[in-house]
Amino acid sequence: MTFAADSHLVCSVHAAENREPRRGGVRPSLLILHYTGMSSAAKAIDWLARADSSVSCHYVVDEDGRITQLVPEGMRAWHAGASYWRGETDINSHSIGIEIQNPGHQHGYPDFPAAQMHAVIALGKDITRRHGMAADAVLAHSDIAPARKIDPGEKFNWMLLAREGLGLWVRPSLVRADDPGLGLGESGSRVAGVQEQLALYGYRVEPTGVLDETTNHVLKAFQAHFRPRRVDGRLDRSTELTLGRLVEASRRRVAA
Repeated sequence: MTFAADSHLVCSVHAAENREPRRGGVRPSLLILHYTGMSSAAKAIDWLARADSSVSCHYVVDEDGRITQLVPEGMRAWHAGASYWRGETDINSHSIGIEIQNPGHQHGYPDFPAAQMHAVIALGKDITRRHGMAADAVLAHSDIAPARKIDPGEKFNWMLLAREGLGLWVRPSLVRADDPGLGLGESGSRVAGVQEQLALYGYRVEPTGVLDETTNHVLKAFQAHFRPRRVDGRLDRSTELTLGRLVEASRRRVAA
């Protein structure tokens, strides 16, 4: 079964078996970016299109910028898995998923080529414009599933996306070598305050005041997206300041 491509940027259509109506008739409000973790886009497309894979996505972007659509945007694809953002757990119903060809951290994790980044930006801008998605609704797979996923990772150029009008970005605070930050098991009001801000932005974390494993995973996800110079899950001053800027930028966007 084939379908008409949703975007004029699509180079080809390869229909995935795993697709279904969005639950509750909701419209997509989130754009989730992944990497494939496979050796080639062709292999990723083949896997994502098969019924026995139990996964799918809306688009795959190859290294040379070619875009393949697998699931119509009006349908629910199976790309997010067990995930959470701002109180919502059925992220598959509320999102559009783009898989970006990259073998991933376990296989060398190369840079994302310029042609590929330009294609992701063009497609992402087209999607967010057509669906009226907010800037802070453009997320990493690791943002919505920090305990399970690390993609697209610290090499993905979120700053470039924001400069081109896609996603929300703030200038990261300087990472200091003499500030190792707080680690697992440490506690206090500083930890609780950062947990509250992470939860306010959208992550699933409780303000317990203890830097537990959940908080460590969330901090790594935040750092990979917004402060990629050092991704260690520790609470240093750079992470704290960058998070504060991000939450304020999101507030200003809502108030505007």
